[in-house]
Amino acid sequence: MLNKVILMGRLTADPELRQTPSGVSTCQITVAVNRNYVAQGQERQSDFITVVAWRQTAEFISRYFSKGKMIIVEGSLRTRTYDDKRYPDVRHYVTEVYADNVSFGETKAASQGQGGYAPAPQQFQQPQYNQQPQYQQSAPQTMAAPSISVGDLGDFEEVIGDSDLPF
Repeated sequence: MLNKVILMGRLTADPELRQTPSGVSTCQITVAVNRNYVAQGQERQSDFITVVAWRQTAEFISRYFSKGKMIIVEGSLRTRTYDDKRYPDVRHYVTEVYADNVSFGETKAASQGQGGYAPAPQQFQQPQYNQQPQYQQSAPQTMAAPSISVGDLGDFEEVIGDSDLPF
């Protein structure tokens, strides 16, 4: 089984570090992540994803991140439910990302507006649904093929058909 989430986005508010009654640090943040697809004539939309961090990860986020900072989160997706105390017949469903690792999404200079290096935003745009992709044909470029050394391949056997494969 695999449950892996990687997000890159901006914090929507300053993180607030909390402690459980047993003294374990925790932090819940919301990360705004832009969608790749933009409908024609509309603005780019974002998803606001709740991220939960524990212990040193929570302390790291609360110490070094603030509202608007770019963050990269690696973690796993979790779901849970709870019953509303006010309305006994209402059940709430919650989906969160539990952070395993977090890192900076931009340099300190870039986050302070000093023009330092920051990762370029996603440049790829998916084609609109009712349009055919348009390609530009350019003159072929001649380049020398790179020289690659792969070592001795004498121990490998060429497989002609796939009937002898063990899988």
